[in-house]
Amino acid sequence: MGLPHAFLADAPFLSPKEEPIVSMKWKRLGENALFLSPSIILTAALGIYPLIWMLRYMFYDYAGYGEALFVGLDNFRRLMRDALFWESVGNTFVYAGGKLLLTLPLSLLLAVILNGKLRGGKLLRGIYFMPTIISTAVISVVFYTIFNSYNGMVNTVLMKLHLVSQPIDWLGPKHAMLTVIMVAVWGAVGNYMLLFLAGLQSIPQDLYESAAMDGANAGRRFWSITLPMLAPVAQLVIMLAIIASLKGYESIMLITEGGPIGKTEVMYLYLYKLLFPVSTGSPVEQQLGYGSAVGFATAVIVGAITGLYFLLSRKMNKLY
Repeated sequence: MGLPHAFLADAPFLSPKEEPIVSMKWKRLGENALFLSPSIILTAALGIYPLIWMLRYMFYDYAGYGEALFVGLDNFRRLMRDALFWESVGNTFVYAGGKLLLTLPLSLLLAVILNGKLRGGKLLRGIYFMPTIISTAVISVVFYTIFNSYNGMVNTVLMKLHLVSQPIDWLGPKHAMLTVIMVAVWGAVGNYMLLFLAGLQSIPQDLYESAAMDGANAGRRFWSITLPMLAPVAQLVIMLAIIASLKGYESIMLITEGGPIGKTEVMYLYLYKLLFPVSTGSPVEQQLGYGSAVGFATAVIVGAITGLYFLLSRKMNKLY
């Protein structure tokens, strides 16, 4: 039985030249889907699903085992009264502020120095970048030994130079925050130095030569050429540094566990303890339901600060 002439007239017709093109497009789509599927599966399993799980259980009283009891907004009411959480927020701002104030200027200074014609510059770049690729656990153990109050290297050197009369308790309540900030700065300087260095190398040398011919000294060339031309890279580096500083907790967990008496307890370490208890002596107990609420609040705080910086940087771009 033949098909109606109208149907045959309306049916799409591919010429012999178009058929290979269509099949090639489908083949490419299949290849792209195949290559993307591992990433999509991992993102869904390790990113999207845990996020959905957290958004659900932040309205439950759930310890990670047993029955989950729906409590509505009680976890958020508890969060508003949680002194440990708000203390960790304050500690986070101190830690992040100290790390940023030391890391960014030092990274820029090293980048400017290494951008010049310095003998052994490539070797120094590798040395400064090395802490970035070393395991946080290894770094923490090394610095815990260095800053040990009894036989640490820092106290030994200071006492031999007669700069102090007795060992300094670097991991005690008075100096613990300063110690973890120094460890964080040591681990982060190399990474941001390379980003600044890449920005410096993209600045045309003709600008410096013209300025030098006009009589501008090194300081004038830095303020009038380097900083303005480096602004887009600097904005990116500052944003990355802010996020990393607010989210940092690994070295603190390994060196002080948030102590002593909560002096180095930061937001993400407090959240980690609620989800995965660090030790049996910790005052923070495992509570996945309340921990989900804390995680949501922590993400909002970090997102708000990052968004505020992004808006300020955009306004600065319009002004300058």
